[in-house]
Amino acid sequence: MAGEALAELGAVSWRRPTDERYLSRYARIWGCWTVAYTVPFLAAAIGLMLLEPLSFPVALASLAHAWIIPELYAFRGASVLRPKGPRNERSEPVAQGLLGDLLGHESRECHRRTGLAMQRSGMGVWLVGEAGALLLGPGGRRAHCFCVRTTDRALPPSDRIAHLLLALRTDEQGFATVANHAFCGARWRVRRRLPKAMRPALDAARAAARTD
Repeated sequence: MAGEALAELGAVSWRRPTDERYLSRYARIWGCWTVAYTVPFLAAAIGLMLLEPLSFPVALASLAHAWIIPELYAFRGASVLRPKGPRNERSEPVAQGLLGDLLGHESRECHRRTGLAMQRSGMGVWLVGEAGALLLGPGGRRAHCFCVRTTDRALPPSDRIAHLLLALRTDEQGFATVANHAFCGARWRVRRRLPKAMRPALDAARAAARTD
Protein backbone atom coordinates (compact mmCIF):
# COMPACT_ATOMS: atom_id res chain seq x y z
CA MET A 1 0.00 0.00 0.00
CA ALA A 2 3.04 2.27 0.01
CA GLY A 3 2.62 5.31 -2.22
CA GLU A 4 -1.15 5.58 -1.79
CA ALA A 5 -2.71 8.72 -0.35
CA LEU A 6 -5.78 8.97 1.82
CA ALA A 7 -8.85 10.34 0.11
CA GLU A 8 -9.64 12.35 3.24
CA LEU A 9 -6.68 14.63 2.51
CA GLY A 10 -8.87 16.47 0.03
CA ALA A 11 -11.01 17.74 2.89
CA VAL A 12 -8.00 19.37 4.62
CA SER A 13 -6.10 20.60 1.58
CA TRP A 14 -5.03 23.78 3.42
CA ARG A 15 -3.02 21.86 6.00
CA ARG A 16 0.71 21.47 5.68
CA PRO A 17 1.74 17.79 5.42
CA THR A 18 2.68 16.44 8.83
CA ASP A 19 6.18 14.93 8.68
CA GLU A 20 9.03 14.55 11.15
CA ARG A 21 10.24 18.11 10.56
CA TYR A 22 6.75 19.51 11.14
CA LEU A 23 6.35 17.49 14.34
CA SER A 24 9.67 18.73 15.66
CA ARG A 25 8.72 22.35 15.02
CA TYR A 26 5.25 21.80 16.47
CA ALA A 27 6.81 20.37 19.63
CA ARG A 28 8.94 23.49 20.06
CA ILE A 29 5.94 25.77 19.54
CA TRP A 30 3.86 23.76 22.02
CA GLY A 31 6.68 23.96 24.54
CA CYS A 32 6.86 27.74 24.14
CA TRP A 33 3.11 28.04 24.67
CA THR A 34 3.35 25.92 27.81
CA VAL A 35 6.08 28.15 29.18
CA ALA A 36 4.05 31.25 28.30
CA TYR A 37 1.08 29.87 30.23
CA THR A 38 2.93 28.72 33.33
CA VAL A 39 5.79 31.20 33.90
CA PRO A 40 3.52 34.19 34.69
CA PHE A 41 1.81 32.18 37.44
CA LEU A 42 5.18 31.08 38.84
CA ALA A 43 6.49 34.64 38.72
CA ALA A 44 3.34 35.92 40.42
CA ALA A 45 3.68 33.36 43.21
CA ILE A 46 7.33 34.28 43.84
CA GLY A 47 6.59 38.01 43.67
CA LEU A 48 3.72 37.74 46.14
CA MET A 49 5.84 35.85 48.64
CA LEU A 50 8.67 38.38 48.36
CA LEU A 51 6.37 41.35 48.75
CA GLU A 52 4.10 39.97 51.43
CA PRO A 53 4.64 36.56 53.10
CA LEU A 54 1.06 36.67 54.38
CA SER A 55 -0.12 36.33 50.78
CA PHE A 56 0.95 32.68 50.90
CA PRO A 57 -2.57 31.33 50.14
CA VAL A 58 -2.77 33.45 46.97
CA ALA A 59 0.74 32.41 45.95
CA LEU A 60 -0.20 28.79 46.49
CA ALA A 61 -3.24 29.23 44.25
CA SER A 62 -1.00 30.73 41.58
CA LEU A 63 1.36 27.74 41.80
CA ALA A 64 -1.62 25.43 41.48
CA HIS A 65 -2.61 27.17 38.24
CA ALA A 66 0.92 26.73 36.90
CA TRP A 67 0.64 22.98 37.55
CA ILE A 68 -2.97 22.44 36.52
CA ILE A 69 -2.83 24.07 33.08
CA PRO A 70 -0.26 21.61 31.61
CA GLU A 71 -2.10 18.75 33.31
CA LEU A 72 -5.36 19.75 31.63
CA TYR A 73 -3.66 19.73 28.25
CA ALA A 74 -2.20 16.30 29.03
CA PHE A 75 -5.66 15.06 29.99
CA ARG A 76 -6.97 16.24 26.63
CA GLY A 77 -4.14 14.36 24.93
CA ALA A 78 -4.78 11.15 26.87
CA SER A 79 -8.49 11.40 26.08
CA VAL A 80 -7.88 10.56 22.41
CA LEU A 81 -7.13 6.97 23.49
CA ARG A 82 -10.03 6.52 25.90
CA PRO A 83 -12.91 4.21 24.86
CA LYS A 84 -15.66 6.10 23.06
CA GLY A 85 -18.94 5.29 21.39
CA PRO A 86 -21.17 2.19 21.48
CA ARG A 87 -19.56 -1.04 22.67
CA ASN A 88 -21.54 -3.44 20.41
CA GLU A 89 -20.99 -6.43 22.68
CA ARG A 90 -22.54 -8.88 20.20
CA SER A 91 -20.38 -8.00 17.21
CA GLU A 92 -17.22 -7.00 19.07
CA PRO A 93 -15.79 -10.57 19.36
CA VAL A 94 -15.90 -10.96 15.57
CA ALA A 95 -14.35 -7.51 15.14
CA GLN A 96 -11.57 -8.47 17.56
CA GLY A 97 -10.80 -11.52 15.46
CA LEU A 98 -10.57 -9.46 12.28
CA LEU A 99 -8.35 -6.90 13.97
CA GLY A 100 -6.15 -9.68 15.33
CA ASP A 101 -5.49 -10.80 11.75
CA LEU A 102 -3.95 -7.37 11.06
CA LEU A 103 -1.66 -7.41 14.07
CA GLY A 104 1.54 -9.21 14.86
CA HIS A 105 1.92 -11.21 18.05
CA GLU A 106 3.30 -8.29 20.09
CA SER A 107 0.59 -5.86 18.96
CA ARG A 108 -2.14 -8.47 19.31
CA GLU A 109 -1.18 -9.10 22.93
CA CYS A 110 -0.98 -5.37 23.56
CA HIS A 111 -4.50 -4.89 22.23
CA ARG A 112 -5.85 -7.80 24.23
CA ARG A 113 -4.50 -6.34 27.48
CA THR A 114 -5.04 -2.62 26.92
CA GLY A 115 -7.48 -2.07 24.06
CA LEU A 116 -4.81 -0.24 22.02
CA ALA A 117 -3.03 -1.43 18.89
CA MET A 118 0.69 -0.71 18.58
CA GLN A 119 2.20 0.05 15.17
CA ARG A 120 5.85 0.76 14.38
CA SER A 121 6.34 3.22 11.54
CA GLY A 122 8.74 5.64 9.93
CA MET A 123 7.82 8.45 12.32
CA GLY A 124 8.06 6.33 15.46
CA VAL A 125 5.69 4.06 17.36
CA TRP A 126 1.92 4.60 17.27
CA LEU A 127 -0.77 3.53 19.68
CA VAL A 128 -4.12 3.43 17.90
CA GLY A 129 -7.38 3.64 19.82
CA GLU A 130 -11.04 3.86 18.90
CA ALA A 131 -11.07 7.60 18.22
CA GLY A 132 -7.47 8.70 18.10
CA ALA A 133 -3.82 7.78 18.15
CA LEU A 134 -0.65 8.61 20.06
CA LEU A 135 2.77 8.84 18.44
CA LEU A 136 6.06 8.43 20.28
CA GLY A 137 9.03 9.62 18.26
CA PRO A 138 12.52 8.10 18.43
CA GLY A 139 13.59 7.82 22.05
CA GLY A 140 10.01 7.77 23.33
CA ARG A 141 10.28 10.94 25.40
CA ARG A 142 7.72 13.13 23.63
CA ALA A 143 4.15 12.16 22.84
CA HIS A 144 2.02 13.56 20.03
CA CYS A 145 -1.71 12.91 20.50
CA PHE A 146 -4.09 12.98 17.56
CA CYS A 147 -7.88 12.95 17.52
CA VAL A 148 -9.32 11.13 14.50
CA ARG A 149 -12.50 9.10 14.01
CA THR A 150 -13.95 6.67 11.51
CA THR A 151 -16.87 7.88 9.43
CA ASP A 152 -19.15 5.23 10.93
CA ARG A 153 -19.17 5.68 14.71
CA ALA A 154 -21.60 2.78 15.16
CA LEU A 155 -18.89 0.23 14.31
CA PRO A 156 -17.66 -2.09 17.06
CA PRO A 157 -14.59 -0.72 18.89
CA SER A 158 -12.15 -3.13 17.25
CA ASP A 159 -13.50 -2.31 13.79
CA ARG A 160 -12.90 1.39 14.47
CA ILE A 161 -9.31 0.60 15.47
CA ALA A 162 -8.87 -1.57 12.38
CA HIS A 163 -10.07 1.22 10.08
CA LEU A 164 -7.67 3.73 11.64
CA LEU A 165 -4.82 1.22 11.59
CA LEU A 166 -5.31 0.53 7.89
CA ALA A 167 -5.40 4.26 7.16
CA LEU A 168 -2.16 4.69 9.11
CA ARG A 169 -0.46 1.87 7.24
CA THR A 170 -1.68 3.18 3.88
CA ASP A 171 -0.43 6.75 4.33
CA GLU A 172 1.22 7.61 7.62
CA GLN A 173 1.89 11.23 6.70
CA GLY A 174 -1.65 11.64 5.38
CA PHE A 175 -3.06 10.05 8.54
CA ALA A 176 -1.19 12.51 10.75
CA THR A 177 -2.21 15.40 8.50
CA VAL A 178 -5.92 14.55 8.54
CA ALA A 179 -5.98 13.98 12.31
CA ASN A 180 -6.33 16.90 14.72
CA HIS A 181 -3.31 17.51 16.93
CA ALA A 182 -4.68 17.44 20.48
CA PHE A 183 -1.49 17.51 22.56
CA CYS A 184 2.28 17.49 22.38
CA GLY A 185 4.41 17.05 25.45
CA ALA A 186 6.23 14.78 27.82
CA ARG A 187 5.21 11.13 27.70
CA TRP A 188 4.99 10.93 31.49
CA ARG A 189 2.32 13.62 31.56
CA VAL A 190 0.11 11.62 29.22
CA ARG A 191 0.78 8.41 31.10
CA ARG A 192 -0.49 9.92 34.37
CA ARG A 193 -3.81 10.72 32.69
CA LEU A 194 -4.34 7.40 30.96
CA PRO A 195 -6.56 4.73 32.52
CA LYS A 196 -4.36 2.27 34.41
CA ALA A 197 -5.31 -0.56 32.05
CA MET A 198 -3.84 1.39 29.10
CA ARG A 199 -0.54 2.40 30.69
CA PRO A 200 1.27 -0.86 29.82
CA ALA A 201 0.65 -0.08 26.14
CA LEU A 202 2.39 3.27 26.49
CA ASP A 203 5.26 1.60 28.35
CA ALA A 204 5.61 -0.98 25.56
CA ALA A 205 5.53 1.75 22.93
CA ARG A 206 8.24 3.64 24.78
CA ALA A 207 10.43 0.55 24.92
CA ALA A 208 9.90 0.01 21.20
CA ALA A 209 10.68 3.66 20.40
CA ARG A 210 13.92 3.50 22.38
CA THR A 211 15.14 0.47 20.43
CA ASP A 212 14.20 1.75 16.96
